[in-house]
Order: sequence, then C-alpha cells, then structure tokens
Amino acid sequence: MKFDLHTHHFRCGHADGTIRDYIEAGIAAGLSVIGISDHTPYFGHDEEHPFPHIAMAQRDFAGYVDEVLQLKQEYAGRIDVLLGIESDYFPDHIEQYRKVLSQYPFDYIIGSVHSVNEVSIFNKRRWKGLDEQRRIADKTAYYALIQDSARSGLFQILGHIDAMKGNYPAFSDIPATEAVDETLRIIAGARVAIEVNTSGKTKLSGGWYPSDAILERARYFGVDITFGSDAHIPSRVADEWDEVARKLKEIGYNEWVYYKNKTRIAVPL
Repeated sequence: MKFDLHTHHFRCGHADGTIRDYIEAGIAAGLSVIGISDHTPYFGHDEEHPFPHIAMAQRDFAGYVDEVLQLKQEYAGRIDVLLGIESDYFPDHIEQYRKVLSQYPFDYIIGSVHSVNEVSIFNKRRWKGLDEQRRIADKTAYYALIQDSARSGLFQILGHIDAMKGNYPAFSDIPATEAVDETLRIIAGARVAIEVNTSGKTKLSGGWYPSDAILERARYFGVDITFGSDAHIPSRVADEWDEVARKLKEIGYNEWVYYKNKTRIAVPL
C-alpha cells in the first residue's frame, strides 16, 4: 500500500498547485493514502501574515482545513485524503500551537525544526566563519530542539530530522554522534515516527532526509518510519517511494507507518 504524508500547496507561498492537484497526482502515482500537510501560520507572531513566502496567513487556516475535509469526502473510495499539517516547533510558543491545533480534526501533525537560534537551517550564510566548536554547538542545539519536539506530545511525526544539511552538506560530517543517538532514543521512547523525506534532492545536499546512517541508527533504536515526499509541486508526489521502500528493507525494517485520526497504522514494506 502506497502513501505520502507530506505535501504542500499554494497557500504557504512557496509551493505551486492546489490541494486538488496534489490529490490527483497521488491517484496517478498509485497512492492509496495522501496526506495534505501545509505549513501552519505563525500562531505565536503578532502579525497576521509575517512571512508570506514561508507559511499561510492565520486568516487562511480555517479555509485550509475546510477544503481538505471537503475533498476527503469528495474523493472517498478513490483515495484516502488525510488532514495533516506541518507545524514549526517553537519552544516559546508550543502551548499556543497546541491550543489552536487541538480545535481541528487533524489526522496527524508533523513537527519540524526550521530555525536554530532564530536563523533558518537553510540559510547558506549561517555557517560562514564558524570554527569547529561553534559548528558542533549549532548541530547539538538543532538536535536538542528535535528532542524537545518529540517530548512535547504534540506531534505524531517529526519532519526531515537532518534537514540542516540541506544547503550545507558538510553538516553530516560535523561530529555529534552522541546528540543524534540521544535524539533517536528520545523519539523511540516518545513513540513518534520520523519521515524519510525525499525533498533533499531539491537542496544542495541532494538525496533524502535523513541519511542512511541515521536510518540505520533509527532502526537500532526502534524508531517508527513513515514516508513524505515534501512535495511543493504536484509532480513530486510519491517521489522515490519505491526506492525508499527498498532501502528500508535493506536496513532491516519490515513495516512503516501512517496516521489516521492520530492512530498509528502499520503497513508492511
């Protein structure tokens, strides 16, 4: 059974296509389940729409939910459309996010860390001039945030857990093995899944998030795995699904999971 839990659309300001476009692409790709998971608004920000090219406006959020629920009904019997959302993890605003998101019938919530020390993880300049000690500190801080997001209890899935390498491939070589292992231990204990996210190919790092090495460690610690293309154009829905399934089997996984009504559903690989 094929599924893809991580897709976006035009409301976030940096993706193309409507929700219907992604559903139709999922049907064409042979999916049984597609999750729509656009970026949350910045609920902790005083402005209505502070970053128009990063996330949807607060005023658009209820309409997003309504549209997904309407399309879920329309496509019933053809493809199972799930209501998801990708939420930033901001420690100072976690309770505000929890309060807002609890008002809607999400099938799952993806928690993603997109900034460390108030700088985007994709900012190519953030590493400029840093010595080894500072690079290690930034990588450790990144994984500390992911650990906290797993402990928060808000998320069923954690998004792209080594995406800090996206525009800085050398990130993978920064020594922080203990931080990564501790993160995976915490994720396993929290019974939260991580995604294999195939959108890394759109960044300088190429490939998937996370690396094969992290996937192998995740298997060792008993971390659940799910799949997300992180498609920002409809043609990327289910991108490299078969290749990911093969790699997970090689690593030793025999199942992966998706969530419906926030209930874990295991699917054989």
